[in-house]
Amino acid sequence: MSRIAREAVVRAVVKVQGMGFAEKQRLADELFHAQPHVLASVLVQGRLGVSVEKMDFLLGLVLVAFQAMNESGLTWPLITEDEQERRMTRLLEAIRFREALPEERRAEVMMDYVRSHPEQELLAFVYAEATRWLQRLVPEESDNYVMLAALNFVDCIAYVPLPEATAAVQRGSSSDADGGQPSAPRSKAAHDPAWPEPQFLQEGHFQCARMIRRALP
Repeated sequence: MSRIAREAVVRAVVKVQGMGFAEKQRLADELFHAQPHVLASVLVQGRLGVSVEKMDFLLGLVLVAFQAMNESGLTWPLITEDEQERRMTRLLEAIRFREALPEERRAEVMMDYVRSHPEQELLAFVYAEATRWLQRLVPEESDNYVMLAALNFVDCIAYVPLPEATAAVQRGSSSDADGGQPSAPRSKAAHDPAWPEPQFLQEGHFQCARMIRRALP
């Protein structure tokens, strides 16, 4: 089940996009104290040839994701360098696997990935923003590092082990935890026409994956 509800992601997007420079600086300071390794993964981009403007775009994605963590109401553990490296290794393996498939199978595998991801809502936001961003700029090889860092943070959020007490609270808050009826699935488009459609996510995933794959050894 998702750790961060769609509503929490939406609140995070609205709050961060409505912040001024001073407010974003305070949130970045909070990120530094709570998740220093995540902020470091943004700052290191300069050594990889990423421009300040593109680092700013990445920081914007990371701040939204971090605010979504805050909005979730969960207690989050420290995301360590080891966890980041572990998730990055799996992310690159998944990209290589999909890109090695015949062209006609990639769409199916891509959508399976999106639908099965634990944090679909946060992933949807990152893909939507990244796709629009890629369409606005002249591509550079260093853009791959920006995309990988953003996607890796989403994966860390999805898979980092939660403290047992927090995990128990999350299980207890699920719709059928007390034997109740699970809530019926709802159509994103029916409730919010601006939310990215699956086809848009698929196209965004293709574009991001192709871009990253070109830089892989």
